[in-house]
Amino acid sequence: MSITAIYPGTFDPITNGHLDLIHRASKLFQRVIVAVAVSQGKMPLFSLDERVDMAKQVTIEFGNVEVIGFDTLLVECARVHHAAVIIRGLRAVSDFEYEFQLASMNRRLAPEIETVFLTPAEQYEFISSSMIREIAGFRGDVSGFVPERVQKNLINKFFSE
Repeated sequence: MSITAIYPGTFDPITNGHLDLIHRASKLFQRVIVAVAVSQGKMPLFSLDERVDMAKQVTIEFGNVEVIGFDTLLVECARVHHAAVIIRGLRAVSDFEYEFQLASMNRRLAPEIETVFLTPAEQYEFISSSMIREIAGFRGDVSGFVPERVQKNLINKFFSE
């Protein structure tokens, strides 16, 4: 049985923690869709196109991973792409309540789609995109937290515009 999983997020920017989860998911599922959300409410630093492009660049090594942008309900995006599983990352216990609420709502909206929680490797548990943006904005070294291509994009975004 071929199972497609969808891993949604803002990915503003995509981090090594995200990549760790993508790697783990790529071993569990035949097809993994990294779904980059518009997320206007979060006021992302990078445009949707920029975030999709960065995600494509850093996931190219995974033969069963594709990257898309979306601006609909997640469950609608999952249905359009025939995803049977939604992947959500849990970094800490504090993430669980919010993620549990999302999973419950998604189950109510689309009972045919399961949610699977994955945890990142220990070295990535504390990484969040918002922390990365803040550190990079102060010219801090984020090289241990994001791929080199993403680090260059952060520097360009903050200091070249």
